[in-house]
Amino acid sequence: MHGDRKKRLAFIALPLAVGILAGFLSMSGMALYKTLNLASQSPPGWLFPIIWAFLFILMGNSSYMIADSPPHRKKEALRLYGFQLFLNFIRILVFFRLHHYLLAFIILLFLWYYIYKMIVSFWSVNPMAALLQIPYLLWVTFTGYLNLAVVFLN
Repeated sequence: MHGDRKKRLAFIALPLAVGILAGFLSMSGMALYKTLNLASQSPPGWLFPIIWAFLFILMGNSSYMIADSPPHRKKEALRLYGFQLFLNFIRILVFFRLHHYLLAFIILLFLWYYIYKMIVSFWSVNPMAALLQIPYLLWVTFTGYLNLAVVFLN
């Protein structure tokens, strides 16, 4: 059981580390972000790290559940998981560090698609793991709206 706990914590730590690294690398762009015209429904800035931490914890638990499942289809599911995590990382850098808001939105469209594919793949391995990814898909959908608003309002 102790090994399982360490493995679960490692799976949770991975997306959290990706998020922390992306946040650290894009920290310089936060000052500019605060000067942008944002959608009226944009949450306060302090809420974003809380939401992302919660989502990354769900993602880590979900990916652990897949990794801990019988081998049937889990390799493809974990490949999709890794790819969407990479897209998430790149999108954050493109938006906050490079300030290419339209490109960030295009990356977000691909991210959304791969999250959806991941959820479908997770479902075939472990439906509960797939369900844990639904809040992430919903948040990325809302983030797409916020990102597009930045494109049009600035």
